[in-house]
Amino acid sequence: MERSHSIFMEKILNVWLLIAGMFVLLCLTGSVQGICGNASKNESKSCMTNSQFARISGEIQVMDTSESENLKKIALTFDDGPHPVYTPLLLDGLAKRKVKATFFITGENAENYPDLVKRMQEEGHLIGNHTYSHIQLTQDNREQFKAELMKTNTIIEEITGQGVTYVRPPYGSWDKSFEKELNMIPVLWSIDPLDWCCDDAACVVRKVESAAEENAIILLHDSYPSTVTAALQIVDDLQKQGYVFVTVEEILFD
Repeated sequence: MERSHSIFMEKILNVWLLIAGMFVLLCLTGSVQGICGNASKNESKSCMTNSQFARISGEIQVMDTSESENLKKIALTFDDGPHPVYTPLLLDGLAKRKVKATFFITGENAENYPDLVKRMQEEGHLIGNHTYSHIQLTQDNREQFKAELMKTNTIIEEITGQGVTYVRPPYGSWDKSFEKELNMIPVLWSIDPLDWCCDDAACVVRKVESAAEENAIILLHDSYPSTVTAALQIVDDLQKQGYVFVTVEEILFD
């Protein structure tokens, strides 16, 4: 009698083990809805779709990446500033839209408006060198050009407390040997709407948006009211098309 009872209990145990094993297998493959689908954030990530895990402060958090994976990066850059009137308006608009840009500033303007340079930094924008006086590099002024870069680096560093890595050479004239000599990276552009010679904001917007593509670098100048208007309209329009605005650093190295 006792032996029969023992055999019966053993069979029941085997059945339960089989059921438990099947349940675990179904959960790991995501086949059990309502149980595995409602798993806590500390359970197997095989139950998650369109998401990734990040460990922050010792806890596992789930971040949905289905939307961010579709975003296209693009960079706004502004030369020749800062301007005492139009740069603040531009910064206000960018802050309202939570957009980061890159400003290639001249040393002369940085000296005259250090508070604006500091504001650029504090609001998360990238600051680059555009020489001291907007000098164009030629075969005859190499040393003067180099001296202006070095002087502007010093001015920016004294204002922000940070070194300068990126340079936009005026008119795109550059000598690659400076990259090693000064440890600087030149940044040119892929979209130039010639905003400096056109006060028609709508025209600037059309030129930029018709050429917009992923990883494009847009050249603008924050010294004109029409450019401020155009830049903010470009942000509004391209964000609706799935673009995310980043600094040139993210375009070049991400």
